[in-house]
Amino acid sequence: MPDNATDTNASPEPVDAVVIGAGVVGLAVARSLALAGRAVWVLEAEGAIGTGVSARNSEVIHAGIYYAAGSLKARLCVQGRQQLYAYCAERGIAHQRCGKLIVAGTPAQVELLRTTQAKAQANGVDDLQWLSRAQAQALEPALECQAALLSPSTGIVDSHALMLSLQADIENAGGQVVLNAPVDSVSLTQGADGRHWVRTQDGTCLAAHTVVNAAGLSAPTLARRIKGLAADKVPTPFYAKGSYFSLAGCAPFSHLVYPVPEAAGLGVHLTLDLGGQAKFGPDVEWVDAPDAFTVDPARAERFYAAVRQYWPGLPDGALQAAYAGIRPKISGPGAPAADFCVQGPSDHGVAGLVNLFGIESPGLTSALALGDYVAQRLEA
Repeated sequence: MPDNATDTNASPEPVDAVVIGAGVVGLAVARSLALAGRAVWVLEAEGAIGTGVSARNSEVIHAGIYYAAGSLKARLCVQGRQQLYAYCAERGIAHQRCGKLIVAGTPAQVELLRTTQAKAQANGVDDLQWLSRAQAQALEPALECQAALLSPSTGIVDSHALMLSLQADIENAGGQVVLNAPVDSVSLTQGADGRHWVRTQDGTCLAAHTVVNAAGLSAPTLARRIKGLAADKVPTPFYAKGSYFSLAGCAPFSHLVYPVPEAAGLGVHLTLDLGGQAKFGPDVEWVDAPDAFTVDPARAERFYAAVRQYWPGLPDGALQAAYAGIRPKISGPGAPAADFCVQGPSDHGVAGLVNLFGIESPGLTSALALGDYVAQRLEA
């Protein structure tokens, strides 16, 4: 930060673009802007990148199966998945196309599985394979199901290595990632040059042509502190907690295993990390605060019941409380899942401002595509 920036009476430091939040999406947005020739500052409240939503997920590269046709989630997931695989291969970022099985345990779920297949095809996911019970068990002998869909395009990625690479791209393009810089407020179109003033809690003031609110769980709270933004443009945040339990010992699976989707999430599924360790989750628990990260060991009983529907051989005592994440939702319990909200100048009438609301799964998969999309919205 410039020496005079902490003086609240000093003139603000002029910059080109400020991205608030150094999670995977904020970093991807900043990268897209930097590669387009913009001088970008990324302001991160914590002492390291990617410590919020980006640090508490399954690290799954989604194919784009579940989302409403034509939605941003569908479009950007399919596009972002292709970009992400290419980017990881080019940069040597650890990842694996392990594939996943979406399983139906009852005749009614078989019909839901067919609906899921049709939805995927409408989204341009054309590589799903329908498997009978025998075919699924030929791939995964420990699996129990009536039928399954095989998604060969689903994979896993080292999300922290990905974020470090995005940070390196930003800095190599002349941008800066500033840690321990929580934003206090944003004042729109201050001064004759029409820049937006961004103030951090230590008194720093930056004057930027472009401001992107990519603060994840805190994005609606921050948007309420944007002076000059109409209050009706800020959605109500909802927090859907998801707990994870890890498996003691080796899992007898080489694919990810997902049940037929639930309303607020994708069910208690089995995912693998790049070392082959298995974990289960997330479940769905609506909470009042965005920092309710404690995992209740008592929830394990529900996990045993859910997992044994597709893996009856799960041993007693094999689940260990691991971690929890919070989905930054903008639709509450019982409501249809909201699409990504990329709120740009054409939505709120403020040039140079983009708010990102409700960037939950598949945000990691969509990150590179989201970055490009935000850059395009700013040019429109």
